[in-house]
Amino acid sequence: MRISLIPFLFVLLFPLLTRAGELSGSQPNVILIITDDQGYAPVGRHGHPWIKTPNLDTLFDTSTRFDRFLVSPTCSPTRAALMTGRHPMKNGVTHTILERERMALESTTLPQVLKTAGYTTGIFGKWHLGDEEPYQPHKRGFDEAFIHGAGGIGQAYACSCADAPGNKYFNPVIRHNGSFVQTEGYCTDLFFEAGLGWIQSVKEKEEPFFAYITTNAPHGPFIAPPENEKRFTDLGFEEKVAGFYGMIENIDTNVGLMLEKLKEWDLMKDTVVIFMSDNGMTGGGSGRVGKALGKDDNGSDMFLYNAGMKGQKGSADEGGVRVPFFVRWDGKIDGDHQIETIAAHIDILPTLADLAGAAIPEEQVEGRSLLPLIEQEESPWENRYFFTQKARWKTGSEPNDFQWQNYAVRNQKYRLVGGGTPTSIVEKRNKKAVSNKDSLYDMEKDPGQTTNIIEQNPEIAKEMKAAYDAFWKEARPLMVNEEAPMSPTRPFHVWFEEQQAAGGIPKWEAPEL
Repeated sequence: MRISLIPFLFVLLFPLLTRAGELSGSQPNVILIITDDQGYAPVGRHGHPWIKTPNLDTLFDTSTRFDRFLVSPTCSPTRAALMTGRHPMKNGVTHTILERERMALESTTLPQVLKTAGYTTGIFGKWHLGDEEPYQPHKRGFDEAFIHGAGGIGQAYACSCADAPGNKYFNPVIRHNGSFVQTEGYCTDLFFEAGLGWIQSVKEKEEPFFAYITTNAPHGPFIAPPENEKRFTDLGFEEKVAGFYGMIENIDTNVGLMLEKLKEWDLMKDTVVIFMSDNGMTGGGSGRVGKALGKDDNGSDMFLYNAGMKGQKGSADEGGVRVPFFVRWDGKIDGDHQIETIAAHIDILPTLADLAGAAIPEEQVEGRSLLPLIEQEESPWENRYFFTQKARWKTGSEPNDFQWQNYAVRNQKYRLVGGGTPTSIVEKRNKKAVSNKDSLYDMEKDPGQTTNIIEQNPEIAKEMKAAYDAFWKEARPLMVNEEAPMSPTRPFHVWFEEQQAAGGIPKWEAPEL
C-alpha cells in the first residue's frame, strides 16, 4: 500500500457470544477470497451501473450475506485483524509501510489455529504483514505460500517493504515457499490458478484445507487484461477507471472458474466459500465524488457510484470500511439471505475456528463467531462498539498526541466521526477540507451520513468517546512497531539477487486444472 493510505482498527467492548450449533466443529474446507481496494459498491448486485459481475452475482444469490460488514480503510490493518481476531493496533500494525505493517510475532495466526484442528493451509497472492523472513507467511502457519511482496506488485519503499525488483502485473516473479519463480500470465489469473492447483493436489487427502486467495487487483496501478479494459474505454471511461473496472471483471471471471472447478471436483457440499474486500473502494482509479469518470455515448459525464455511502478507501466513514461479505456453503447455509447485524474482520478467525472445532487463543481474540447469526439470525446478540483511528502520524511521533484526531466509533445504530486535520498525502494533494468538528450519524435512518445529530444527542456521543478512550489506553502499549528502526535492506531484493547469483529464477510450472 502507498504512504497516502490510512490504517483502521476495530475494538469490541462486550464478551464473546458463542453457541454450539449444527455447524460448529463440522470441519468444512474453507476458501477465503479477499480483493484489494474493491470495496462494497463495484458488484453488480450492489447496483453498480456499469460493472458486469455475473459470477459474483451468482455467489451473492447463493450466499448468506452480511450487508454491514466492516473492515479497515486500508489493507495491512484489515489483514492483521483477519489473521488474529483482534484489532490491528494490538498487533503492532499502524501503517502499511515503514516497518509498521509488520504483524507482531507474538500474534497467533488463523492458519496456526486451523492447523491445530488438522487443516492444511495455503496463501495465494498478497500478504502485506511483513517482508522480513520471520514475518513471512510460510513462517506463520501456511503450508503453501505463493505471494508477491510489499503492498502491491512492483512496490518498493525505503524500508523492508518491497516486492521483487522490476515486477509488473503481467509475468511477475513470485515467492513460492521461500524461493522465487518466474510466472507467465496476468497476476489475478495466476493467483487463482495456483490456488486451484493446490486445492486439486490436496482435495483427496483426509484433512480439510484452508485456501486464502488474496488478489493484488484492483489495486493500482490500474492495469487489466486488454479485453477487460477495452470494454470500459469503449463505454467512454478514462484509462485508469477502465483499468480499475476491468480488473474487477477479471476477478469475476476467475471466481466463475473457481466455482466451476469446485463443482467439477464435487467439493461444493464440503466447502465454505467466502468473498470479501480489504477496505473501501479506491479513489485512485474509480475517481472522487463530484469528478467525472468519462463521457458516455451522448457526451454526458459519468460519475462515481459508491452505493450512496460517504467516504472511500482511507476514510473512517462508512464508505471507507464497508465491504461485501458473502458466505456460501451449499446444503448447509441459507442462500440468498441477508443479515443486517454489523460484523467485522475480527470475527473471521473465531468464526472459522468455530467451524473447524479449533480452540482459539482467548487472551488474543476479541471478535465473535458469526455462526449463531448464520444459523439463526434471531440468536441473542449483544450490541458492541468498533473503533477507527487513522494512525498516519510520522514514524517516531508519540501516538498519544494523535488520539483525538481522525477517529471514529461505530455500533449498530450510530457512527461517531471525530474531526481532525488532513494527515494523508491524498488529503493534502486534493486540498481536502477536513472539519475539526465531531459528527454523529444515525446509520439506520441516515446510512449516507447526511445529517449530523450530535447536538441533539450529546450523551450518546459522550459515551462513545469514553469507550474510545478506554480502548486507546488498552491498545497503546501494544503498538510495538512505532520506534522500529528501518531495515537497511529490502529483503525481497536481497533474496532475488542471491538466487539469481546462485543459479537463477526457474519458470513456474502452471498446474493442469
